[in-house]
Amino acid sequence: MTVEIAGIDVSRETFDRLKDYESLVKKWNPKINLVAKSTLDDVWDRHIIDSAQVFGVLHKIPENWVDIGSGGGFPGLVVATIAKEHYPNAKFTLIESDARKSTFLRTVSRELELNCMVIAKRIEAAPSQDADVISARALAPLQDLFSYVIQHLKPNGRVVFQKGQSYQDEIEQARKKWKFDVVAHPSLTDKRAKIIEAWNIEPIN
Repeated sequence: MTVEIAGIDVSRETFDRLKDYESLVKKWNPKINLVAKSTLDDVWDRHIIDSAQVFGVLHKIPENWVDIGSGGGFPGLVVATIAKEHYPNAKFTLIESDARKSTFLRTVSRELELNCMVIAKRIEAAPSQDADVISARALAPLQDLFSYVIQHLKPNGRVVFQKGQSYQDEIEQARKKWKFDVVAHPSLTDKRAKIIEAWNIEPIN
């Protein structure tokens, strides 16, 4: 039996893992504020489904996926949970400077038996990751994200960033400092939002 999540067919086991993750978010949130309190009753749609759709953006999940500013694990842990079923060899690295949130990420990864490593450092202080893909959700403006990821991304790597309705302005601002190719994928959970996929990222000298 399979279940559809954000247009992706997953097994009942994967679905149950994601429900366990939802429960862990609700359990830990009062102590370390993983998500806004106003969205705590809607973790499944606002955070898990919203993150799951990132999995469907790429035609193939690469072997080395890095999630930056992971916070409560969105989208990194969600994508890692789905990838466990579809791409079991994929490795995920979550970079999160907050020690308490890093502890949460490690706890979820252990309990859900995910192929994840957590680095409790600032992005710029973390060792170079040589990533095939780097993801982030609601972290920083696009031009700043590019400056964060450039040291961690393979030359032919890609980034997938979840952005709100101001995504077009962010792209235009980023083009003043960076050269890059980009596609804005529609969001399944917010008509105003987009998932930005970019590659061939180079600073303008």
